[in-house]
Amino acid sequence: MRKEDCFYLGKIVKKHSFKGEVVIKLDTDEPELYGNMESVFVDLGGNLVPFFIEKSSLSKSTMLRIKFEDVNSEDEAESILKSGIYLPIDLLPKLEGNKFYYHEVIGFTVVDVNFGIVGKIVNVNDTAAQPLFEIAREEKEIFIPLIDDFIKKVDRENKEVQVKTPEGLIELYIS
Repeated sequence: MRKEDCFYLGKIVKKHSFKGEVVIKLDTDEPELYGNMESVFVDLGGNLVPFFIEKSSLSKSTMLRIKFEDVNSEDEAESILKSGIYLPIDLLPKLEGNKFYYHEVIGFTVVDVNFGIVGKIVNVNDTAAQPLFEIAREEKEIFIPLIDDFIKKVDRENKEVQVKTPEGLIELYIS
């Protein structure tokens, strides 16, 4: 399985028992969706390796305690500590309306209600304090903050995101 075909679910943050159990800190708003999984992919040295789950239990909202098959000791649990946990993208719950996953809108056209066609989304930069659409327009790069008030409509059928940005924001990048 390739990382590009998966989404990041969380990270193994600590060992739980001498029997090889681990605790995963889930990176999700809906941890209850992941309490009864059969397997996950564990990032070991850049490779996603399938691990099958014997048992799991959700505790403290985003902490998931897991006993993997074939991880039966503290040493074996130690070897996967701090590893990222991934699931195939097709297991993501479908979002509707103006909610979207960042990977989902790559390639969508951004249309501003006042400016018109802005360009294509090439990336969503979520490393800054405020996530940004990175939009390619001819030879220029335009950044639009992902603010709920700016996003007016996500049209999945036509691969378009309609926005209403403050006057002059887009012009800053193209003049």
